[in-house]
Amino acid sequence: MQAIHRVMPATQKSMNQPDPGRRPRASILAMLRHKEILMVICSGALMLAAWGIGNWSEPFSVLLYIASYVLGGYLKAKEGLLTLFKDRDLDVNLLMIAAALGAASIGYWNEGAMLIFIFALSGALESFASERSRKDISALIALKPETALRVDGDGMKLVAVEELSIGDLLLVRPGEVIPADGIIRSGGSAVNQATITGESIPVDKGVGDGVYTGTLNGEGALYVEVTSPAEGTLFAKIIALVEQAQNETPETQRFIKRLEGVYAKGVVMVTMGFILLTPILLDWAWSFAFYKAMVFLVVASPCAIVSSVMPAMLSAMSKSARGGVLFKGGAHMDNMGMTKVVAFDKTGTLTAGLPMVTELFAADGYDRLQLLSACAAAESLSEHPLARAIVRKAEEEGLGIQAAEELQALPGWGIEARIDGILWRIGKADENDPSLPESLRQRLQVLVNDGNTVSVIQCGDNYAGLIALQDTVRPQAKAALSRLHKLGVVTVMLTGDRSGTAQSVAREAGIDLVYGDLLPQDKVKYVGELRAKHGHVVMVGDGVNDAPALAAATVGVAMGGAGSGAALEVADVVLMNDNLERVAETIELARRARKIVKQNLIFAAGVITLLIIGNFVQELPLPLGVVGHEGSTLLVILNGLRLLR
Repeated sequence: MQAIHRVMPATQKSMNQPDPGRRPRASILAMLRHKEILMVICSGALMLAAWGIGNWSEPFSVLLYIASYVLGGYLKAKEGLLTLFKDRDLDVNLLMIAAALGAASIGYWNEGAMLIFIFALSGALESFASERSRKDISALIALKPETALRVDGDGMKLVAVEELSIGDLLLVRPGEVIPADGIIRSGGSAVNQATITGESIPVDKGVGDGVYTGTLNGEGALYVEVTSPAEGTLFAKIIALVEQAQNETPETQRFIKRLEGVYAKGVVMVTMGFILLTPILLDWAWSFAFYKAMVFLVVASPCAIVSSVMPAMLSAMSKSARGGVLFKGGAHMDNMGMTKVVAFDKTGTLTAGLPMVTELFAADGYDRLQLLSACAAAESLSEHPLARAIVRKAEEEGLGIQAAEELQALPGWGIEARIDGILWRIGKADENDPSLPESLRQRLQVLVNDGNTVSVIQCGDNYAGLIALQDTVRPQAKAALSRLHKLGVVTVMLTGDRSGTAQSVAREAGIDLVYGDLLPQDKVKYVGELRAKHGHVVMVGDGVNDAPALAAATVGVAMGGAGSGAALEVADVVLMNDNLERVAETIELARRARKIVKQNLIFAAGVITLLIIGNFVQELPLPLGVVGHEGSTLLVILNGLRLLR
């Protein structure tokens, strides 16, 4: 283990990294400010007012109904007309407007207004939810370094990162974000690569080692030779991967769009057939044929079908929000119900992201507490995560932190300090060191195989013991994974950490499949393979390095408490309290929602079919058609609202 390094000051860190505490929230106030929802509310109010004064002044009532039609139907009519003229296709928007106008044309103003109100309200809520699900990559862009300190024959010059060329030599000072992909030509430091690989522990870097854009330099100065232009860096590729995944249209959405066009065209053709052909073929009076056509247009309108989906999904979203799970759109709840695989990042997701001392192994002749006290004294001035873990362990065991003298870093190995006149060294453990006692060598192999980061402790010229540290598995991880297994879901770990560490955590937590040593693009690759093999994949992560995989998965789930701003913005779902057990609960809730949606769709389609048949074979009165149509709409909405319980 290299010398313990201080991380950058909090003030500087805040300038370069998004605030992980940022949490997207939907509020009633934000909903009321939504233009489309405001228009629908006003439309409903005008409809009620028109109905209330209908017996007092019919002309004024009609004017209010017209205003209600315009407010509630304007955006849907505009959308439908754009589809008609731009894409030369019909959609349900125009069909609903036509049904409402048809009802008004034969004197049923209130029925038409109700059709527009319910359809517009459903569309407005869906629009509001969809806006919350836009995957903004602003947090990623905010992490991108703007300038770099270039070193050449004329000295040092601050330049924009876009001006860098392959072969340029850069100086990266302690605590700075590395501005370009490159190779270290001089210097050494511990580099925090969490933004790229997700590793919780800074990685020792020396001459010849590669570094990535957006990673954080520790306490040592580095001279880095640029190996990739700004547009070709790994960081730039992360942003591109997110953008690409965001632009993919879900298969469900494409299917609904195709079905919508076919349905609308079919209804319009049948309506026109009623008006034009029945007077000729069935010798109906034109007024009777037009009345029949308007009844058909009303009863065939898909209001109940549209309401079959969103109320159920929104109710499920509301219930999940009360449990600390925030969905950014109803489509993600629907996709969650089809989950076959849940993939987890390791650090900060399955684990707490906070290293802890797992074992202190003392050689013969040395006391365990003596070793812990010496290590804590030597590491007490450092802010390095491993150093803080050692100090915490000493405090937990009631040891006082002694003062260290002659504290000195040993580049590339570790640290030494004189404590009570005795020289202690703590540094990188090497099982190939011929001077390492056999008892320590055997224990070192076991600890490394278990995924620990191990340092050797020397007292003077003698080996005194080993200290092992490891990130700890979240307390609820095992229960969460067990519950997923009961649901028939395959669990996977995708991590940038070493394979040995990943395997150790996977065994402890109960993961089915493990993939370690992954860069962000590797995570995207495996998510794609899992989707191709199993179907719908949920990805759970917390870091910027997880953002591309979160976007590439069917549903991306971010840890709201510990997650980076980029992960929160990119994800479709946010675990506000970082409780992994909510993942399985949410999948169960989403499956219930999908079941209710199927019930609603079957019921709504059945009612519409019966009403259409009734209109063909019997003289179905328009009021009865409206009652049947609106009654079925009300029932499917109430069925969906059951999920609020």
